[in-house]
Amino acid sequence: MREIHVGIVGCGGIANGKHLPSLAQLPYVKVVAFCDIIEERAQKAAKEYGTEDARVYTDYQEMLSKEGPDLEAVHVCTPNRSHSPITVAALDSGRHVLCEKPMAIDVAGAEAMLEASKRNGKILTIGYQTRNYPQWVYLKNAIEHDELGEIYYARALALRRRAVPTWGVFLNEHEQGGGPLIDIGTHALDLTLWLMNNYEPAMVVGSSYKKLSQTKNAANAWGPWDPEKFTVEDSAFGFIRFKNGATVVLESAWALNTLEVREAQCILCGTKAGADNYDGLRINGEKYGRTYVTKPEIGDDAGVAFFDGEKGATPPVIEASLFYSAIINGTELRVKPEQALVVTKILAAIYESDKTGQPVYFD
Repeated sequence: MREIHVGIVGCGGIANGKHLPSLAQLPYVKVVAFCDIIEERAQKAAKEYGTEDARVYTDYQEMLSKEGPDLEAVHVCTPNRSHSPITVAALDSGRHVLCEKPMAIDVAGAEAMLEASKRNGKILTIGYQTRNYPQWVYLKNAIEHDELGEIYYARALALRRRAVPTWGVFLNEHEQGGGPLIDIGTHALDLTLWLMNNYEPAMVVGSSYKKLSQTKNAANAWGPWDPEKFTVEDSAFGFIRFKNGATVVLESAWALNTLEVREAQCILCGTKAGADNYDGLRINGEKYGRTYVTKPEIGDDAGVAFFDGEKGATPPVIEASLFYSAIINGTELRVKPEQALVVTKILAAIYESDKTGQPVYFD
């Protein structure tokens, strides 16, 4: 791999918890520019993860204009509302972009990102790293070899009992565009659609709730939330019918009275077999008049890697490696922006259906 120079826009939790530690494991990637509206955060990140001469900015437009052509790629790690404008600006400036999930808070923003990628001939991918877990990579291979047959029903699960993120702007509807549906439901839906290879929704019915969000001094993994600042839903659910007749039920919650706690998970039901990850990856079916359950051995040394260096790497490192391999070697992206756009369209349809009380139909 040749050396590649990178800029980070947004130096908060997701940058320091995922992107920057992952890039630090790729010796050919040099982070040379850091941007955050809070200068101290950018300075801290630059000191810990940047090159000796790394530059710090508080305005992403200034970073894009002042950095030379050697800055090839940008990671967008900001609140959801700003994903689209920053990504479009970076693509228009001639840089490739890895944008955190979700793609955007609305369909128009996501479409603008895809259009900018196409008109500039630059690579765009979205941070759906759940696809990179070894059990899902294995299952994707099994599905591509037709082991499940036609997958006609699935549940996409992102359910927490009491795990509301109380930091940053997670509870702010204006900045985030929504709550658990757009935060963790988006991972479960993306994973499910990818495994099914089904990106043609026909109809969506959705509901969202603010039933537990106004509870004072509530039990919560990260401490009680402030009900006055909790302006997003606490749970949301969607029924999605696809043009080929398949059905996906999406369930998402930060706070729900349930013991079925499953995050970034899915259950698939096909004509030949089904699959879930309840006790490790399990594939179930019927042969010779008997039902069966098989549990593949999933680990760093199990199966075949999708590309050199994938075995043993964490999902975020794989995500970054795939992005830079696409830039440097022209390899195929695992997360294509066209796919992420469909996820955004379905999430937006669930919110719209909840508001109107009516189904949302796709062309």
